[in-house]
Amino acid sequence: MTGGQDSWPAPRPGDEQRRQDSSGSTGTPPTAQEDGTAPTAQEAGTGAEEAGTGTSADAGHRGLRGAAAGLAGSSLKTDDAGRIDVLAAIGGPRGIVEAVLPGLVFLTVFTVTRALGPALISAIASAVVFTVWRLIERRPIVQAVSGLVGVAICALFADVSDQPLNYYVPGFWTNVVTIVVLVISVLARWPLVGVVFGLLRGEGNDWRLVPGRARAYRRATWLLIGMFALRLVVQYPLYVAGELVALGTTRLLMGVPLYALTVWVAWVISRPPVTARRESRPPR
Repeated sequence: MTGGQDSWPAPRPGDEQRRQDSSGSTGTPPTAQEDGTAPTAQEAGTGAEEAGTGTSADAGHRGLRGAAAGLAGSSLKTDDAGRIDVLAAIGGPRGIVEAVLPGLVFLTVFTVTRALGPALISAIASAVVFTVWRLIERRPIVQAVSGLVGVAICALFADVSDQPLNYYVPGFWTNVVTIVVLVISVLARWPLVGVVFGLLRGEGNDWRLVPGRARAYRRATWLLIGMFALRLVVQYPLYVAGELVALGTTRLLMGVPLYALTVWVAWVISRPPVTARRESRPPR
């Protein structure tokens, strides 16, 4: 029948304009279109996507900070003023004790008893105590377990060779491997200090696009390389000369204390200019 179309009322002047105003005035898609059809999934999700952008960005930024801390192998933190927390970077007071005490116990016991077995057992026992202590307190045990594994590897080298000096051999290899990795990162124009510090400072990887920032992070990475190289230059001759007490003492002094100082200096020399930091602050 031809009367089916004639039965609809004719549109009144201004209806189209009112429909456009009602649907487009807020800038968000309507829940239902004027012709009775439902909005598409893309249209319906636009508002939710825009509303969640800020939250997703914040969550992603926090995730990057956590990844940076993991990459650093420590609890790197910054305060409200943007200063790095050096004490947290080395695990706090407990982290210092956990890192220093096994080596100190080994050196002390061997110096007193001149017996390798008791010295190794004492060093391992001290590392086990820290791990169990953390388990009892239900605190993170990653640092304690990694320390225990490190002490066990050192003890294995010394025990298999029956040479107390070889307790320090794994440390030499650790320094060599770290130097190689850091040098490769600089040559590849991805200095690892920049990767870690850039995430902590909220720069992401954008610093790579700014020549001055890239140079600053390369310098900071070379500083860290210099620290690991200095350990080898000072300690390896003592190993070759068979100076156990001197080697053990320098290993302790050039361990956590030197690392903490180097990380702090690297943070300072790689910080953005004052104007850049002010421009990066969100508007109030």
